[in-house]
Amino acid sequence: MKEIDNAPTQDGARGGGLGQADALLRRLEWTVIRRLDGLLQGDYRTLFRGFGLDFADLREYLPGDDVRYMDWNVTARLQVPHVREFQEDREVAAWFLLDLSGSVDFGSGDIRKRALLSDFTGVMGRLLTGHGNRVGGMLYSGGSDVRPAVLPARTGRRHLLHLLDRMHGTAAALRGETRLRDLLEHARGVLKRRSVVFVVSDFISEPGWEMPLGMLSRQHEVIAVRLSDPLEMAWPDFGMVVLEDAETGDQLLVDTNDSGFRERFSAAAAEREAALRRTFARSGVDCLTLTTADRMDLALLDFARRRKRR
Repeated sequence: MKEIDNAPTQDGARGGGLGQADALLRRLEWTVIRRLDGLLQGDYRTLFRGFGLDFADLREYLPGDDVRYMDWNVTARLQVPHVREFQEDREVAAWFLLDLSGSVDFGSGDIRKRALLSDFTGVMGRLLTGHGNRVGGMLYSGGSDVRPAVLPARTGRRHLLHLLDRMHGTAAALRGETRLRDLLEHARGVLKRRSVVFVVSDFISEPGWEMPLGMLSRQHEVIAVRLSDPLEMAWPDFGMVVLEDAETGDQLLVDTNDSGFRERFSAAAAEREAALRRTFARSGVDCLTLTTADRMDLALLDFARRRKRR
């Protein structure tokens, strides 16, 4: 939903050529990527687990080792804790499933969710391609009559710029509710090799996407990157406002001075939040939440540290 009378504006919401994509990436390199890469000390892979692991060797357990790699048979036989070591496939194919539907154009302040999506794709894509990995993208504009555009996974800065440029040039569908299920099912048909998959969305969608998300996570390592805005959780007293659904165009006059309305809205938002957490847990998908009110680099660092501790 968007507030018609006070809809914020923001540069960069839609396309402008490779020059705009290059300017975005340079800004992110100076403001986020250098700091993030330094704080991670090169261990950018803590943002996702490794895969394509081959058994390499056994060694005695050392404090701090991941207990998931304990070899209990050898430990019982030798009476000394042992862990398995693996040789990891260093090349990663990462895919960005980008929800560019109308609801991501919302933002209650200077930043919109679409800008979060753009910045996250630029930061993570730059970290990945900077280490020689390949990135690809699927761009979904919303609605049910348009198939997601697919950009094959390749490496290099120029390819990342092409992905960002295509993303900036993809406008939301004029009408029609988001069907996130279509994007996830399309990904299942396209992605043949095991990959890291970032589903970047606000997850405001028609029901039915939960099962395809779980099926996708059985084949790939899936990370849900949820875009959020504080106004989606609680409403202040704005007085009488006209709301418009960004995807269907339906309008509604709301009295936000009514404390009962604000309480019901907050309760419904909390219930939706809990339902999303349950869905991600059932699907075996970790969720990184990015909000328009917080710094993205701090959210990424916190996410990496939480995954590393597991």
